[in-house]
Amino acid sequence: MQFGDLPEFVDFPYVANVARVNAASLAALALAPSRPKGVTILAARLSNDTDLKWEPNTEPDLAGYEIVWRDTTAPLWTNFKAVGNVTTFSMKGMSKDNYFFGVRAIDKDGNRSQVTYPRPQARQQPAERNSM
Repeated sequence: MQFGDLPEFVDFPYVANVARVNAASLAALALAPSRPKGVTILAARLSNDTDLKWEPNTEPDLAGYEIVWRDTTAPLWTNFKAVGNVTTFSMKGMSKDNYFFGVRAIDKDGNRSQVTYPRPQARQQPAERNSM
């Protein structure tokens, strides 16, 4: 009985197609803007709205951001909303209890970054104080 991967059992056209898909995926990631940083979801306020906040990306060709969401039982993102070149957005009537949210950047050519999941922000950050 033979064990292991042997050349006579390899489907080389299939392996070539897998390599092409991997190369295309890497090229798409290389062209995309960086994923948003500092993404938070305001968790202190009890409401049916979901408030998201993030740091601005520094790419010069940035077109804006998209909010993505899905039901808590869905394995993939099912919806998105273009929100423009802003760093905060409120999803009106969409409770953080019923959906998973994320933020992704999009450039002027339509390339999308990977999605960043928000971290909870329990309360508003106090204003910075001058030290003496």
